[in-house]
Amino acid sequence: MLKRLNTTKFISIAVLATILIGCGSTPSQIKPKDTQVSLVSAPLQPADYLGKASSAGNAEMQNRYALLAAHAFINQGDGNAANKTLASIKSNLGQKIELVAEHKYLTARALELTSTYDDALRELNYPPRWQLADWQMVAYYQFKARLYQQTKQPIEQARHLSLLSSLLPKAQAAEVNHSIWHILQPLHEQTVLSFSQDDAEPIFSGWLQLAYIAKHYAINPNELVQHLGNWQHTNPTHPASIELPRDLEKALTTKPYNPHNIAVLLPLTGPRARVASTVKHGIMSRYLANPDDRVSINFYDTANGAQLAYQEAMAAGAEFVIGPLLQSEVEELHQSIPAALVTPTSDSEQTSKLATSAQAPVMLKRVPQLYLNHVDDFTPDEDQFYFALSPAHEASDAAEKLFADGITTPLVLASNNAVGRRMADSFSKAWAELTHKPAEIHYYDPGDKMKVTVQKSLGVIDSKERIARVKALLGSEVKADFRSRRDIDAIYMISGNKDLPLLKPFIDVNFSVFAEPVPLYTTSRSRVEDNSREVSQELNNLIISDIPWLIGSNNETQLIEQLWPTWSFAQKRLYIMGYDALELVGKLAQMRALPGYQFSGRSGMLSVSPDGTVNRKLSWGRYQRGSLRPQ
Repeated sequence: MLKRLNTTKFISIAVLATILIGCGSTPSQIKPKDTQVSLVSAPLQPADYLGKASSAGNAEMQNRYALLAAHAFINQGDGNAANKTLASIKSNLGQKIELVAEHKYLTARALELTSTYDDALRELNYPPRWQLADWQMVAYYQFKARLYQQTKQPIEQARHLSLLSSLLPKAQAAEVNHSIWHILQPLHEQTVLSFSQDDAEPIFSGWLQLAYIAKHYAINPNELVQHLGNWQHTNPTHPASIELPRDLEKALTTKPYNPHNIAVLLPLTGPRARVASTVKHGIMSRYLANPDDRVSINFYDTANGAQLAYQEAMAAGAEFVIGPLLQSEVEELHQSIPAALVTPTSDSEQTSKLATSAQAPVMLKRVPQLYLNHVDDFTPDEDQFYFALSPAHEASDAAEKLFADGITTPLVLASNNAVGRRMADSFSKAWAELTHKPAEIHYYDPGDKMKVTVQKSLGVIDSKERIARVKALLGSEVKADFRSRRDIDAIYMISGNKDLPLLKPFIDVNFSVFAEPVPLYTTSRSRVEDNSREVSQELNNLIISDIPWLIGSNNETQLIEQLWPTWSFAQKRLYIMGYDALELVGKLAQMRALPGYQFSGRSGMLSVSPDGTVNRKLSWGRYQRGSLRPQ
């Protein structure tokens, strides 16, 4: 069976053999008897093929066995031996396209092992005029798609998978089509739209057009049905028209939430009220921006228990719940719902008697809910969603950013506390999934220990110790400058905003004059509250993640600054979390049904995982010439 293209596996020999047998019925592909040496696979040892080549009766047979030997070397992971074998026959291949194509294909495979993916892609380029057997084109398209995956070119990866799919048996083609749809899902709708106008490859264009329709109209099932029908009429023979992607089918039948009574559970009194008030302001700002007389927003205080607040909301007829905010409150409701109990009294009496009634209890009604936090372990429910400003998710998002920027060997400097360790662990796990390599992490403590950690992580202490030993042997007159490491290509700082003004200068001064400074990345937690030009200039070239709403100044941010001038960045992020929470209510069901759908919220590019988690992809900015500019 065909292996998924996000692995290093290739199409199995059985599938290629089936394709080869199918090709054999075409007269143009029948070979003379003296050249019937299949190049589809190389199951023997390289020495076996080299021996056959040495005793072959003509040049073409020698070339065939040499190609098989190179293939066998590649199977063993010996790219250098494969390169030598291929070089030995390159000038004697002649004009037979099958052999020339196989030579280019195997050369690219060897380059994958010995050089770079870009070098392999440059080699793997068949002229359009070549007429090759299906088995060769299958191998070509699949390998090229994999190289485009490795070089982070998803559009080209999907394009070559589309070409591959047309050559495969039905079952394998269906799996490749699933991969195409999966690749297109994370892409922004404008990216998909810009590539969908090319009519040179109608099947691939059809995939892009369908992806755009799904992303752009998913939130409105009626429009989605209309545009999908138009697309199917235009593309009646497209694979996705014959069999729609499963998540798109689900989105078509999913009914969006349309509540008229929305309950919000927040700690409105007590020590957490100040934090929760920013969320409340955000929710109300979104409501007032587009008021609807048919919708009421009611707030319930969780200071006396999230379960009691939830019961009050249910008694008042809530059809959707936003909150609670605190993780402990989310855990409390998880433990009590659906096992929470209410008293079967009349609506007018129920609210006052919820906590005291001794009458026989009944099961509490469950309604759709958007929690404003997350829990580590939960059983997914189709009507339960989790929206959190999670530092751990921000760190994993940063790993994807560094990987996309071409970083290969980052150094992580993290504060030695619970949040720093949790974020560093999240970054490391995401980095390992992307690169199959662990991230190097160093934890620092505040004060003088921070400087020591920086110097140790950059190799400066070792360099100074070597200099001291040389001076002890040759005399103090010896002139020498310390050297810092050159094997890292970025530093990701996980720090609080009080640490950053010290941490960055420590890093700057501990790069030696012999080393090129590397890019410095950091988190929104590091963002310094002082927006003065002087402070920003000290952070020059620092790359930082944050919610899009706070990366650049706009009319809304200026208005909030006037209304609540004492708010910190953390409070502003909570305000926007509340704003987006209400915005999401009518979108959540479709977003979950169609994971490729992304909503451009003020708190980030938002999507929903199948388990109900709202994922945020943050924006990035760079400090330049005294101000933070979008990157």
